[in-house]
Amino acid sequence: MSLLQAAILGLVQGLGEFLPISSSGHLLLGRIFMGLNDNTAAYKMMDILLHVGTLIPVLIVFWKDWWAILKNPFRSKTLLLLFIASLPALAVKVVFDDFIDAADTGWLLGVCFLFTGFLLLMAEYVSSRQRERKEQPGFLNAIVMGLMQGLALLPGVSRSGSTLTGGLFTGLNRKSAAKFSFMMSAPAIVGSLLIEGYGAYKDGLFEYLAIVPTIVGIVFAAVSGYLAIRFMLRLISRVTLNWFALYVALLGVFILVMQFIAYPGVPAFEYPNMASMAFGALM
Repeated sequence: MSLLQAAILGLVQGLGEFLPISSSGHLLLGRIFMGLNDNTAAYKMMDILLHVGTLIPVLIVFWKDWWAILKNPFRSKTLLLLFIASLPALAVKVVFDDFIDAADTGWLLGVCFLFTGFLLLMAEYVSSRQRERKEQPGFLNAIVMGLMQGLALLPGVSRSGSTLTGGLFTGLNRKSAAKFSFMMSAPAIVGSLLIEGYGAYKDGLFEYLAIVPTIVGIVFAAVSGYLAIRFMLRLISRVTLNWFALYVALLGVFILVMQFIAYPGVPAFEYPNMASMAFGALM
């Protein structure tokens, strides 16, 4: 992997993690169109560490909240809510692990982008028609946003977009929903790093890492992630989600067309196998 490719992937990860457009889906697309779609151990490790890059701006932007949690962890309602919000995604990962791994090849990518567009349209519709909204998340918000985060394990389903939708559907205002959504990414990233990082260590994958490109990717992910968080927090109350919905919907249609014409490198849409894969995931 070249330095330019690492920088592009880092930029894509940082922007896609906090804008409601799906970082995992865009990373997969980036690899496809840069010819990096061989799914080797090195790229799997790169994925893990790029997510660590987006953890850095979450810690920086919300440092006061994290400090308040650290000072009184056993009395912190925020910590409890973050823990509750993390459980549904963990359950989805355990139950549907085979299906999620299969989706990582990209065969469902176009449909997932379209689904993200639908979620954002619904979120915009609901938030524009409910005037009285909460400023602080509660248990219902955490549970629903956690369930939505579970959906985002599929590449192309935006984590920030789906959790933001969950927050808006359960009565949070836009800024509060966005903030809690971004903070939810921290335990998800740490958990993924511990689980997948340990597995990578056991399998000896760290030796496949190219140090300099990895550092470049992490730096670009951190900087672009910081800018994306600041952008969303500042403009979330004034910017319609419909524009993001239009973008991911067009992207989803584009991918489906590429699959239909069997564009080189784009995984085929394997509709006949969908039912059997889902059934196998539940066994």
